[in-house]
Amino acid sequence: MTKERETDTKTTDTVAQNPLSAYERMKLVRSQNRPKGSDFVERLFTDRIQCCGDRRFAEDPAILAGIGYLGDRPVTYIAIDKGKDLADRMQKHFGCPMPEGYRKALRHMKLAEKFGRPVIALIDTLGAYCGADGEERGQGQAIAENLVEMMGLRTPVISVVIGEGGSGGALALGVADRVYMLENAVYSVITPDGCASIIWKDAGRVHDAADCLHITAEDMVRFGVAEGIIKEDFDRFDSMCMDLKKLLLRDIDALSSQSTTRLLKNRYNRFRRIGIFEEPQEQ
Repeated sequence: MTKERETDTKTTDTVAQNPLSAYERMKLVRSQNRPKGSDFVERLFTDRIQCCGDRRFAEDPAILAGIGYLGDRPVTYIAIDKGKDLADRMQKHFGCPMPEGYRKALRHMKLAEKFGRPVIALIDTLGAYCGADGEERGQGQAIAENLVEMMGLRTPVISVVIGEGGSGGALALGVADRVYMLENAVYSVITPDGCASIIWKDAGRVHDAADCLHITAEDMVRFGVAEGIIKEDFDRFDSMCMDLKKLLLRDIDALSSQSTTRLLKNRYNRFRRIGIFEEPQEQ
């Protein structure tokens, strides 16, 4: 019997009850017209310096990483970008990062720790790249290293799921002090497509899988995986990003006021509370 985590966190805005099903939201976040990671980076951060390469193998364009200003605060930003046109999407493997992308992200997080800059991560991916070349270069190890290092990163980390948060590919940037989700964003241990193929041997049951997986923003807040929901308004995208910027600055101020010991302890406890359950009492 699952015990949902008790939380006093609230959504960032008053978001009306979303009438869309989990499957409809998944299709929505995969839309080619939806703003990508690069669009959020351009509007959130000023005076940016983007850095490339992992200093081990190559550059992965699926992950944008660098330093910039969020308002008047210097921060490190890391964003997964799916690309805009077909050529761009193919170059970025449709937003599925390679091992060198995660190593680049970790390099920037360690630099942020060294210079006392908060880390802002923007997540939008089906999952990590699963080709043979990615596995040969240590995809699983790269993700695991990020999970371990982020848990002990001695600087505030805030992650925002702006579209799709798929499996370890998303979690590699999701070990944060605060996690937010756009109202139609989804976050899942596996894509509903993959789940349907494995469980029912029928990819056509993706709609059922999406419902069973509980992948919506409301689900994530209810289970304690995310702290809040950000209202989407892409017709007023600049204004929406300004509101998001205010939220991030507020959280950075709150997190930066904590001692490093308290910051790490709260982050550890946050993840320890996820998935708490109780065994039913024997009659």
